[in-house]
Amino acid sequence: MLQNTGKLAGCTLFITGASRGIGKAIALKAARDGANVVIAAKTSEPHPKLPGTIYTAAQEVEAAGGKALPCVVDIRDEKQIGEAVQKAVDTFGGIDILVNNASAISLTGTLETPMKKVDLMLGINLRGTYLTSKLVIPHLLKSRSPHILNLSPPLNLNPVWFKNHTAYTMAKYGMSMCVLGMAEEFRGQIAVNALWPRTAIQTAAMDMLGGDGVGKQCRTADIMADAAYVILSQPKDYTGHFLVDEDLLRQQGVQDFDQYAVQPGHPLLPDFFLDEAPETLVQQMEKHGATPAFKPPAASSASSPSSGPIESTFDVIRGVINEDVVKSTQGIYQFDLSGDHGGVWFLDLKSGSGSAGQGEPPVKADVVMTMDSNDFSKMFSGKLKPTMAFMTGKLRIKGDMTLAIKLEKLMSRMNKAKL
Repeated sequence: MLQNTGKLAGCTLFITGASRGIGKAIALKAARDGANVVIAAKTSEPHPKLPGTIYTAAQEVEAAGGKALPCVVDIRDEKQIGEAVQKAVDTFGGIDILVNNASAISLTGTLETPMKKVDLMLGINLRGTYLTSKLVIPHLLKSRSPHILNLSPPLNLNPVWFKNHTAYTMAKYGMSMCVLGMAEEFRGQIAVNALWPRTAIQTAAMDMLGGDGVGKQCRTADIMADAAYVILSQPKDYTGHFLVDEDLLRQQGVQDFDQYAVQPGHPLLPDFFLDEAPETLVQQMEKHGATPAFKPPAASSASSPSSGPIESTFDVIRGVINEDVVKSTQGIYQFDLSGDHGGVWFLDLKSGSGSAGQGEPPVKADVVMTMDSNDFSKMFSGKLKPTMAFMTGKLRIKGDMTLAIKLEKLMSRMNKAKL
């Protein structure tokens, strides 16, 4: 790990979302210099699914050599932020550094994202960052080495980072736009920068998005804490930068990055908003045992919907389904496909004369079948039975198992239709 130099000794950091994860890691790194840390977060009572509270984090900060001030803060609430800022000033005499870490995430499309979730992400990521900065800046202007550090990505305007989760990207990029604007507004007075990880970081949010198998593909939050420490140790004219943790640490002479890996030597999952496309991330997560909670549709299907083996298979399906098939099946299928022709498809054999197509079904599926796209093609061509695919681990079924058996009848009808 990067050695502490003592440069943050006596400095006061106001860190949002510091009760766990990256925020807490930055707090502990600063504490080892003897810094004062304001832990501004919502969790005051133990959460059934998430580790840590503002009080347990405060204990760790003080054990590491710093002074801690735990404050219950919902950064959507101007009054709570204002009270915490004033308490910090009264306790430590001022604020030198603001770390805007708190964030909310929902990797869902426009039609699938409730406005409550949209409001939450915009309220925390964008408005919360702007509001906290606005209330802390008057005190930063009195500091000898003032910094604002937002944990947000470079402004990559490639549409692939918008199409599957527009609301989240807007909210997260809002934090980055605060950096862009405030760095110029306060140039020469306050250093304002952004920091983003090169790879996935093991946090509660990442576990939620990737499942149990994702941890070994991640680095620990220590790499972000070390990178943040480098930034916050710079003079105030070091401003307006969108930094990536690994790149920054390499510039500092760090060569051993296995020290940050959850499982040294294991392939790492690239983070969002950098170079790897969403489809690549999904494939890599699945390859190494994770189960992504987001499934972007394959770009090739979107750009050329009439081509490809999966669309051809569904053309045949549409030709054989009718009211009799619907009456005998009474099920709605969702197929989550990975591999060369990944994407989400549905088959409605529950209403009318049936329907099939790309995307999720219009109503909740009775059964979700997850498999490689090549195995899907084999299954519907009669080369692989659903029951055998399930028994050999090529097919994962969630929901009504009997519908998988009924699907074999449809496949038989399809193969007769081809003949």
